[in-house]
Amino acid sequence: MTAAVLFGSFAGLLALSAPIGIALILASILALIVAGTMPLEFTVQSFITAIDSFPIMAVPFFILAGELMAKGGLSRRLFELAKTLVGNYTGGFAMAAVITCLFFSAISGSGPATVAAVGGIMIPAMIEMGYDKRFATALIAAAGALGVILPPSIPLIVYGVTSGVSVGDLFIAAVIPGLLVTVSLLVYSYLYAKAKGYKGSKESFSIKQVGNAFWDAKWALLVPVIILGGIYSGFFTPTEAAAVAVVYGLVAGFLLYKELKWNQLYDILKNSALTTATILFIIAAATVFGRVMTIEQMPETIASTILAVSDQKIIIILLITAMLLLIGTVMDTTAAIIIFTPLLVPVGMELGYDPIHFAMLVILNLAIGFITPPIGVNLFVASSISNLSIVTLSKAILPFVGVMIFNLLLVIFIPQLSLLLLDR
Repeated sequence: MTAAVLFGSFAGLLALSAPIGIALILASILALIVAGTMPLEFTVQSFITAIDSFPIMAVPFFILAGELMAKGGLSRRLFELAKTLVGNYTGGFAMAAVITCLFFSAISGSGPATVAAVGGIMIPAMIEMGYDKRFATALIAAAGALGVILPPSIPLIVYGVTSGVSVGDLFIAAVIPGLLVTVSLLVYSYLYAKAKGYKGSKESFSIKQVGNAFWDAKWALLVPVIILGGIYSGFFTPTEAAAVAVVYGLVAGFLLYKELKWNQLYDILKNSALTTATILFIIAAATVFGRVMTIEQMPETIASTILAVSDQKIIIILLITAMLLLIGTVMDTTAAIIIFTPLLVPVGMELGYDPIHFAMLVILNLAIGFITPPIGVNLFVASSISNLSIVTLSKAILPFVGVMIFNLLLVIFIPQLSLLLLDR
């Protein structure tokens, strides 16, 4: 009865277009009233303690750092470097867009932030070069999902906090899967451009131009080196790295590139605060929801039910994959991680999966949710840039969803793609 009330009221509230954070907390309260096992004060206590976490502090810092660097001219310089590297080849601008998203993802840790920062420059540029608007918009939306996969990914931080797995190890493990997705998007962009006859720029490749662009982008390229190098070397934690990224963003914007103005700072802080408040509210509400499930022993019931479906490891993992793909289409990624990680990690352990490898399966699954309707956030951000309808963009994104699923299957069947850099 409690499970029916919990999930039924949650689904009903979502159907009524309630914000996901509100739906999670109200469903939890209703379930506690029906169960009568805990006082209602439990929801308030859990809500507050959920965000009383040192690793969670990295989230607002990385959000602010991404805003500062987007406004400080870093994304434009990264694009100029990518353009000099591949812009003269067939599909060069499309490949430059993917490479720019790769660079910016290693700065922002956010899919929507990557789409906003890179899309504002690249979508108009690609359309001007003769690319179809639907392809250009869908490409940026898909490449923006790298912000969810590559470190310093905010969903990886949330997963680490929820599951107890080292965030630093998750960051290291995500590098190869992230690069794999990048290469796949580059290959698809080239093949699509070749089929459609999209040529590169008329400028010939020049070592001098590459050198000049590299030198101009040096402060932007230094960001992932500082952040990831500091984490991997043990010099600072992911949370401390996020604070360093904010300081670096201010220095780069105001002193090094001198493109950040004091009158922009208020809007940057306001946007970062709104984004942070939204994410932290969802994290707190989802934690309450998850704790209610734990009290009612739902994780054990669901885990045993999944394991009873088949004794074939591959069948169960494919069922989990299908379930996560479906969840990603209708639920915010942060909430999905907090709710379903406690349910699925025991199943993964029972099947013999390494905790880090299993984490990559979950993150890649939910990253696809960023580009699938109706909740695909990257689609809405890209749509607002190109003024393309969500329906049209949802059709154009389908080949990229296929590319992402192909990479997901590779990671499922080849564990070393996740574990190689960890030497496990």
